[in-house]
Amino acid sequence: MPWKETHVEEQRQRFIEAFLEREAGWQMSQLCDAFGISRKTGYKWVERFADGGKKALIDQSRARHTQDHATSAQIIRAVVQLRRLHPSWGARKLLEVLRTREADKSWPAASTIGDILKRHELIEPRRRRRRATPTAREDFRQAAVANDVWAADFKGWFRTRDGYRCDPLTISDLSSRYLLECRRVRKTNGAEVRKVFERVFREYGLPVAIRTDNGSPFASVGLGGLSALSVWWVKLGIALERIEPGRPDQNGRHERMHRTLKAETTRPAAANASAQQRAFNRFRQSFNWERPHEALGQACPAEHYMPSERSYPSREPQMEYAADVEVRRVRRSGDIKWRGGFVYLNEALIGEPVSLQEVSDRHWLIRFGPVKLALLDDASGTLLRIQPARTGAREARAAVENSGRPSGSLRSPQPQND
Repeated sequence: MPWKETHVEEQRQRFIEAFLEREAGWQMSQLCDAFGISRKTGYKWVERFADGGKKALIDQSRARHTQDHATSAQIIRAVVQLRRLHPSWGARKLLEVLRTREADKSWPAASTIGDILKRHELIEPRRRRRRATPTAREDFRQAAVANDVWAADFKGWFRTRDGYRCDPLTISDLSSRYLLECRRVRKTNGAEVRKVFERVFREYGLPVAIRTDNGSPFASVGLGGLSALSVWWVKLGIALERIEPGRPDQNGRHERMHRTLKAETTRPAAANASAQQRAFNRFRQSFNWERPHEALGQACPAEHYMPSERSYPSREPQMEYAADVEVRRVRRSGDIKWRGGFVYLNEALIGEPVSLQEVSDRHWLIRFGPVKLALLDDASGTLLRIQPARTGAREARAAVENSGRPSGSLRSPQPQND
């Protein structure tokens, strides 16, 4: 019969007192019967009292004093040191690197490494945010192999400790996650960004497509969304992919890299611009060659990337068209001549040839290479802007251009040098 559930410690003390006094000459068996316990239990508490006094009558923890499978101090020290060297790396990445460095050691599971990081306060609890389900766009290419799709964007600007404004331009390969470039630019205009891309193209070749947002200098509000930079890309045979406004999740792989870049290079920011660029260079080296990536089977991006087979041409290609279309060259004002007047297109196309293909009795489709710019209504002299459907359908739909400018309508000729 076990001890009564209430006042267990008090009953143990009374049992010991009775044992010490041996009232009425009771034997141990009789004493245990009186308290409703077995002789084994009675002797146990007598021995505990003899070793530790009244304090020993309190229930003790049943946990083992020694753990055969406890993580050694050496393992813990290695995990903590590597985490402090790479604060943004998670348990799986740390484990992969540790196994690679010292394969002969028995490393704990990733969950155990996570517990070690928590105990050493090396993990900040992440606030969970509700996210909208991303909309799949049928026009986006699947980045199946290296150089299928590159992503380009500016990581949000910040200031170095000397007050210098830093605007990092980042370019990555979406298939391998290889970070092709992370370069601060003096200005975020097309000319400066083009210089960076020229260096990258010479080193890695040309991608099939480049995915960006709708901001400058990657795009514009002009016809076709073309900017001077994207016109150059089209001439190089690169397809343009633009995410919808306010939808950075449509370029999620690149944005995820930005989060790691921010954590490892800007907290805190470097002392000056040169030191900050060196930090970006170190990050690229680590991100490409040392940091395992879960989506790559814990391999590094450099193990999956190889330069493109399409090399950067020594001379800028010129757009050519079939013989069955009308060709007009865009003038310095962004116009083309048509039917004795002028039709305004886009100043980003100045000096470039565009084609006009008759698609109906009154409509002409205007293109710059493969890019559809607008439908020209020959009867009314107005332009119908080509806009991709938000559902991602491949066919474009026409919408009337509502602009303060002459709406793409025909204008009377004005004296102007071509």
